[in-house]
Amino acid sequence: MDPRTPVLVGAGQYTWRDDDAATSPLELMRLAAETAFTDSGGSGLRERVRTVGVVDSFSWGTADPGALLAAELGLSPAETVYTHTGGTGPVELLADTADRIRRGELDAALLAGGEAVRALFGGRYSGGPKQPEGTAPTRMLGADREPHHPVEAAAKLVLPLGFYPLFENAIRATAERALPEHVGWLGRLWARFADVARDNPHAVATDPPGADAIVAAGPRNRMAAFPYRKLLTANIFVDQAAALVLCSAAAAEKAGIPRERWVFPYASAVASDHWFAVTRPRLDRSPALAAAAGAALAHAGVGIGDIGHLDLYSCFPSAVQVAATELGLSHADLTDPARPPTVTGGLTFAGGPGSNYVTHSLATLVGRLRGTRGEYGLATAVGWFLTKHGAVVLSADPPARPYAHQDRSAEVAALPRRDVAVAATGDATVETYTVVHDRSGEPERGIVYATLPGGERTAAATEHPDTIAGLLDGDPLGAKIRLTGDATFTFPG
Repeated sequence: MDPRTPVLVGAGQYTWRDDDAATSPLELMRLAAETAFTDSGGSGLRERVRTVGVVDSFSWGTADPGALLAAELGLSPAETVYTHTGGTGPVELLADTADRIRRGELDAALLAGGEAVRALFGGRYSGGPKQPEGTAPTRMLGADREPHHPVEAAAKLVLPLGFYPLFENAIRATAERALPEHVGWLGRLWARFADVARDNPHAVATDPPGADAIVAAGPRNRMAAFPYRKLLTANIFVDQAAALVLCSAAAAEKAGIPRERWVFPYASAVASDHWFAVTRPRLDRSPALAAAAGAALAHAGVGIGDIGHLDLYSCFPSAVQVAATELGLSHADLTDPARPPTVTGGLTFAGGPGSNYVTHSLATLVGRLRGTRGEYGLATAVGWFLTKHGAVVLSADPPARPYAHQDRSAEVAALPRRDVAVAATGDATVETYTVVHDRSGEPERGIVYATLPGGERTAAATEHPDTIAGLLDGDPLGAKIRLTGDATFTFPG
């Protein structure tokens, strides 16, 4: 084996369950990191850590969390790394570190991320040390920009809770599935995630509701954005952290880490779909996910049928279904008890800790794959509104080819785009729709993507009760609407 082969040797997760005690992302990451070092079963590896990388933290606005985490752990890294916002951050962090190990530039690294959103909103947030003005990590990974198009912003379509149900109804339109049938399917799909969470010691929800309860709207499961009830959305109100120890094969051997604790990253890849959802030719597909997952699987020399441990990014059911389509998985595959589409329980039941969820899925995959032979794991990642995508293939078997990371965004960027109509007026057809509800479960705003007679697409919204009722009563897919030119719409007549 090439001594520069990157290998995951430690994985740690921590879920804070004490609702009476204060905590912080720094404290949670420290606990997860200590667990990861202990989990490696080696000695002397901490002293070889020269990179501390941290995933963007929604609940901690400090500039260089890696430096503070290193100080807490008594590490002396040569560099700290931080990621931009987005669920692909853990993939980018793993890829950057594994590449540097493969090139012989680095022996060992600690990768971590943590959120204390529940503590923050519950008045139990203990904060963290202040850093001087001008503090910055050694390097920032990834790139980011305004995630929504001006026509989407004009329709107040700016949050994931607005976008993902639009994708969901687009999926239903393609499937030509009646609404009751589709809602029933969502309940069965998400019940699979809940069942996995039941056996995950780190999950925040370990008493799984059944399929019927998941889609039954009520006081504890309010409608969030049609057709999503609360139990069909990511749960960011968690206090969770995860950490990984990644090093070279030579460093692992020197630290005396038993071979049965090694798990190899075979390949990873990222790609971005057209940045603004309104410009994508189809709202139920993701060429970027197909490109990223396809590239990672191809370099690893395996197909989706070889993957025994699968974790599809699950912020909302539409993300899972789009990933399944691009990976060639059927409804039967998604409900196969022999291979659930998640190893954690997903972002609703295991927990959706901001940008850091995939660090948890990778840590869980390390535990699943250790000591196995001929088994493979695949984790996918999503950022923004099905915008940024990533994939990682892992196995405990030594890789036949050196680790590689690919960015396939350029080939996706060359694909056709939909023209967008700004300040559109006149007749249009509903392509997909949602109704966002307030925190009491009352309808608040209807949002549509609509197609104009010339083929252009636009976004529009309404807060008029009668128009909202028109969206909720019956099935408006394919219905005619009238655009008013100020990003609003009405039903004709």
